[in-house]
Amino acid sequence: MRILDKNELTPADKLAVLNLWNNEYPINLRYHDVKEFENYLQALEDKSHALLLDDNDRVLGWYFDFIRDKKRWFAAILDSEIQGKGYGSKLIKRAMKSRKELHGWVIDSDAYLKNNGQAYRSPLSFYKKLGFKIDASVRLETSRLSAVKIFWTL
Repeated sequence: MRILDKNELTPADKLAVLNLWNNEYPINLRYHDVKEFENYLQALEDKSHALLLDDNDRVLGWYFDFIRDKKRWFAAILDSEIQGKGYGSKLIKRAMKSRKELHGWVIDSDAYLKNNGQAYRSPLSFYKKLGFKIDASVRLETSRLSAVKIFWTL
């Protein structure tokens, strides 16, 4: 496995990340096509991407961060076949070395389903192990999901 840093994703990268997103996040966060995913990305400022690639250059993980409301936010996704093997920790710890703060939304319920019908497992305990704090007073509540804010500062 290797990590490839990018400021911009190529069309092939976007398709690979979109597939990862749609397979690993809850089905109600699904994007229907690349254009819809591009619209999401275009609305974000100062983006930085890290792709986790296998020996065949297949995208098995994606970390990215960006500026929203003058703070550095992030998202990360790993293919379920490599979860629990330290790759997610490696991506997040790598970001922590170059950032002073990271903010994110984390689904804190196991009630959501993935595209394949399996339960989406909340990654909240994963982030807590890495030193993230939970701000239970700040929640994202939409018709699509319920999430709690997490943050890490140097």
